[in-house]
Amino acid sequence: MAEAGLSDQDPCQCPVCLDRLKEPVTIACGHSYCKSCINGCWNQEDQKGVYSCPQCRETFSPRPVLKKNTVLAVLVDKLKIAETQEASSGPCLAGPGDVECDFCTERKLKAVKSCLVCLASFCETHVQPHYKSAAFKKHKLVKASAHLQEKICSQHDRLLEVFCRTDQKCICMLCSMDKHRSHDTVSAAAERNEKQMPLQEARKKSQQQIQKTEKELQELKKAVVSHKNCAKEAVKRTEMIFRELLQSIERCRSEVIQLIRDQEKAAVSQADKVIKDLEQEIAEIRREQAELDQLSHEEDHVQFLQTDGDADGRLITPARRRKKLFQQ
Repeated sequence: MAEAGLSDQDPCQCPVCLDRLKEPVTIACGHSYCKSCINGCWNQEDQKGVYSCPQCRETFSPRPVLKKNTVLAVLVDKLKIAETQEASSGPCLAGPGDVECDFCTERKLKAVKSCLVCLASFCETHVQPHYKSAAFKKHKLVKASAHLQEKICSQHDRLLEVFCRTDQKCICMLCSMDKHRSHDTVSAAAERNEKQMPLQEARKKSQQQIQKTEKELQELKKAVVSHKNCAKEAVKRTEMIFRELLQSIERCRSEVIQLIRDQEKAAVSQADKVIKDLEQEIAEIRREQAELDQLSHEEDHVQFLQTDGDADGRLITPARRRKKLFQQ
């Protein structure tokens, strides 16, 4: 079902704004968007440095360079022309917010032009005399406006086409010859042209400020990326240093443990030898003690007195005799 929904999607519709594609661009995964829409999505992903397709979520890094899809651009232009021709082929009724034609009687059609002389708005049909008749040649047509009354003098019902610099307000020709006769007055067009110059200068400064700020923004983003890269490299170096340090500590630990075990082995071996000698000596003493006990119970006095003795007078038991012979 999801595949069917995707296949039914209008190829000229942007998946982000759901409107007709404007400046269509196609990214690497094959999906197309308005240039401003995909740039808006990717601007939010600048901090991550990884950019994704809003439809299939395929990721790209670094940020891809957007190129115009000329085929889709031509197709969108043709659709616009077809819709315009279709709209102009039949009457368009005025809807909410539209300016109504002042000359339509039954069904009010949408006005396309307003006349500053007639002070009325006209649909496509009723505006035709202004194009074809010489009588309307000097009439000024503007885009259909619902605020024509704001351009009319409330006192004389005449077009406001003069600007009073003294009172800083728009007036009609009759006002300029009456209440404003001694005032500094010029045509509204002349005043507009004069005030247009500082406005253009202000716009120029504003544009320069925008460019300057955008440049600072790009430099800041580059600095952030550079800082992240430096931090990443520092973390990498720190991990390597600590890994080598841990390996060195582990190596030293193993060597110290091995040294302790070698010393333990040597000490235990030496102690085992001493223990064996002491056990052997204890066994010899016990044998001597047994022989001495046996000799002490000898009833034959001659036999007792004939038992060998040491130079110090101690008796030499068979065990001591064997030991003495072994030592010799």
